[in-house]
Amino acid sequence: MSSAAVRRVLPMAAIISNPTSLKHGLSLFCPELHSSASCSSFNPSRRFQRRNFVAASTSSSFANDNREFVIVGGGNAAGYAARTFVEHGVANGKLCIVSKEAHAPYERPALTKAYLFPLDKKPARLPGFHTCVGSGGERQTPDWYKDQGIEMFYEDPVTGIDIEKQTLTTNSGKLLKYGSLIIATGCTATRFPEKIGGNLPGVHYIRDVADADSLISSLERSNKIVVIGGGYIGMEVAAAAVGWKLDTTIIFPEEHLLQRLFTPSLAQKYEQLYSDNGVKFVKGASIKSLEANSDGHVAGVRLDNGSTIEADMVVVGIGAKPAVSPFDSIGLNNKVGGIQVDGQFRTSVPGIFAIGDVAAFPLKMYNRIARVEHVDHARRSAQHCTKALLTANTSTYDYLPYFYSRVFEYEGSPRKIWWQFFGDNVGETVEIGHFDPKVATFWIDSGKLKGVLLESGSLEEFQLLPKLARNQPLVDKAKLQNASSVEEALEIARASLPVEAVA
Repeated sequence: MSSAAVRRVLPMAAIISNPTSLKHGLSLFCPELHSSASCSSFNPSRRFQRRNFVAASTSSSFANDNREFVIVGGGNAAGYAARTFVEHGVANGKLCIVSKEAHAPYERPALTKAYLFPLDKKPARLPGFHTCVGSGGERQTPDWYKDQGIEMFYEDPVTGIDIEKQTLTTNSGKLLKYGSLIIATGCTATRFPEKIGGNLPGVHYIRDVADADSLISSLERSNKIVVIGGGYIGMEVAAAAVGWKLDTTIIFPEEHLLQRLFTPSLAQKYEQLYSDNGVKFVKGASIKSLEANSDGHVAGVRLDNGSTIEADMVVVGIGAKPAVSPFDSIGLNNKVGGIQVDGQFRTSVPGIFAIGDVAAFPLKMYNRIARVEHVDHARRSAQHCTKALLTANTSTYDYLPYFYSRVFEYEGSPRKIWWQFFGDNVGETVEIGHFDPKVATFWIDSGKLKGVLLESGSLEEFQLLPKLARNQPLVDKAKLQNASSVEEALEIARASLPVEAVA
């Protein structure tokens, strides 16, 4: 990196997308390591270098009093990193968090699940789901950060960085000093362009509490909702809309729901459940525009085939992009997106780290670079990075991919749905069970069990899944196929594990 590159203060760049065809979904797992040319300054084998922190003078030029460690971002990863700083006794008077959000870090998955429950069904609300209650930890309210001596800057996103001077500039013009910097900026929702109606009143995207509040306001006033996207957000929002008794349609370009993970047979079972709850599907569709009524409010979704589906509200869930600005000079991964890091979440610049959704990291067990947008990775990457920063721990992050969803969980729902997936969805599949209520899908590659999904399992059965995916045992495919039940199939898989893995 040239001296000119590190001296200039970088402006916040707009994230622009063109999703009109919707054929841009992220892969469940990302491709192999990009060529060295795309991130030439990154060297994961270098020795750990921590920036020397020199206490700044009492000059008022810096807005933050806590300057040794600074976290940029106010999501889950930031909250779990803060907890790890506290656990190591390093937070008080040394840690500063600067966030674009108005709230202390919270468990974001709630926003498309319990937060959207009908108002008479005990919906989740802050402060009930502040970090770190999602993993059984203490609720970190704004008062918690004050009590721990952590300096917080709310609603003031970072817009520039001077790497050489180790300073950050915020939207309000504040100048912040850092010794070590952790980037935890997460992702931004992919939006439709304004020229095709992407910003019409009644069109919603969901990434934060403010988005969810706006969505709830529309749910209260609407009769017909169109959900664009057949992934996690699409499925979860549509299930919530059923609870509000709305006329609900899901539109997506793929052949079936959650095509990145579900097999056609598995997807069909979930689609039937949604259909039984009154949800309509439009598959293989591309969006031409979002149409407005005479008042300028969204009134429908026009497809490329010329047809229009009426709607008085639209929710767009077509993916997200890593929020890398203004840190794009630090070293980006051009294949999977995000900021390139090594196994301790170190970037190409000594003293600067990246965690959570924004980090492109080595997925050790599959020997490839990945970027994972999931709360479990946000938590674990934050903890691993912070421990590496504060201690002599140099172990490589060894993440086991994990995804889940929960839908139709509101009070009075005829059936609550909860599936979990661990591992890699590669190879041939074996599906066992009839979704009454259980179903399991096993991914087998070269005889090894690489991934497993289970719907409506018991606690003990769910606890078995990561053991199977982590150990990748050789399994008898014919035995699995002949299993008479999900329970029998899981027992066959369990029996294939080494003795030490079963305990």
